[in-house]
Amino acid sequence: MNIYVSNLAFTIQDEELKNLFTPYGVVSSAKVINDRETGRSKGFGFVEMDDSKSAQEAISQLDQLTIEGRQIKVSEARPKPERSFGGGGGGNSPFKSDNGGYNKRKW
Repeated sequence: MNIYVSNLAFTIQDEELKNLFTPYGVVSSAKVINDRETGRSKGFGFVEMDDSKSAQEAISQLDQLTIEGRQIKVSEARPKPERSFGGGGGGNSPFKSDNGGYNKRKW
């Protein structure tokens, strides 16, 4: 089960996140999400636990826990929504020559 953990202190690292969940069962992975440009924590992360019962126990026990002065929120992660790239719009692309095109002057 994938678990979402938010409102983490910016000093929390992957290993500390993993250690927080380990008492409840086997943690397959724990990842604090960092900003691509600065490398600084974004204050949230994900924990993967194979056993759903252990994961549910961890969620119920750790949700609202205060760590380093911050009350964390722990819940089951929702699936990432699919993103559509490009296209769309019913073939009304500004790059096609049959629809008047991009930057067409209107007199």
